[in-house]
Amino acid sequence: MKTWTLVLSVGIVCGLAFGSLYGPPDSCKGRCNEKYSPRDVCHCNRKCEKHQNCCEDYHIHCRTANADNNESSTVSAEGFSRHDDVISNEELQKTSEQLYQGDYNRAEESDIILNKQHLASNTRDHEDQSPKPLFSYVNQEKLFSKPTYVSFIKLLDNYHKRVGTEEDFTAEQLAEQDTFLEEVMKTEVMKDLYRFLHSKHRYSTEPEFVADLKKMWFGLYSRGNDEGDSSGFEHVFIGEVKKGKVSGFHNWIRFYLLEKQGVINYLSYNYDGPWTSYPDVLGMQFNWDGFYKEVGTSFIGSSPEFEFGLYSLCFIARPGKLCRLKIGGHDLGIQTYTWDKSSYDNGKKYIATAYVVSP
Repeated sequence: MKTWTLVLSVGIVCGLAFGSLYGPPDSCKGRCNEKYSPRDVCHCNRKCEKHQNCCEDYHIHCRTANADNNESSTVSAEGFSRHDDVISNEELQKTSEQLYQGDYNRAEESDIILNKQHLASNTRDHEDQSPKPLFSYVNQEKLFSKPTYVSFIKLLDNYHKRVGTEEDFTAEQLAEQDTFLEEVMKTEVMKDLYRFLHSKHRYSTEPEFVADLKKMWFGLYSRGNDEGDSSGFEHVFIGEVKKGKVSGFHNWIRFYLLEKQGVINYLSYNYDGPWTSYPDVLGMQFNWDGFYKEVGTSFIGSSPEFEFGLYSLCFIARPGKLCRLKIGGHDLGIQTYTWDKSSYDNGKKYIATAYVVSP
């Protein structure tokens, strides 16, 4: 029987790596309901969860009652004063299952054939023990002709992979971002996600939701010395190289296309998820253009809108925390991290990363 034992080690290793990379946020101890200041790294007022800029321990230190027009109401674990704004774990599981069921553009079992080859027990082993490519077959004609795949693939060559090289988008490349958002919002996955978040008072209108998605995912910030050398979308879906190692890179379409070009060398896998159909989850090691990825988890066979929607759900509902979901009847964990060194729209956080871990 397959278990989450191996992927738990992936989560632990990734958690340690990202913890040291991004650093711990400030505390809300003694700061509850203080006035907003753009100089603060994180915030502890009543609206911080809506703006995705709370300190990590907000719900621990700020459980006291808040007054609004002389009416008191208890603050929830999510930082909201209204009971129907709270997003419970049960609602996250129900919503993730709904997104899974609505992923009509995902691959069928016959659309992808994997050759996983060597099961690695040591993720630090750089030896290539899988001489053949991971992907033996992908039904490109069927999958990559779908509008969300087409618009997603057009984004993949818009970025410099090395951290420290400033991104300078052309008007055409900026338009490609808008086209991708337009196409994914036509799908049942993203419509269901918006309806859920709207019911929880996170967004008032769909245009407001789309505008926020564009900023949190595509907004530029700096992981190196230059301004605007990175974004959540680049890190998660495309991958970056920092200090001689691959960082991020959690997308199967990107992997397949680079492997087909001979730029990626698949080495081994250390986890194969419990799903017997797509999307599945695979933990793997690989070399990208000479740079090593020690631990990397990716959905396999999912549509672009499913990954984009699921990561967005977790970042909005559980920013910087473990998000406990279910897809296809199996437990799934997604860890997100906020980027705390810069922000947008009066303190809202960019996505630093998002990836699959053990629930």
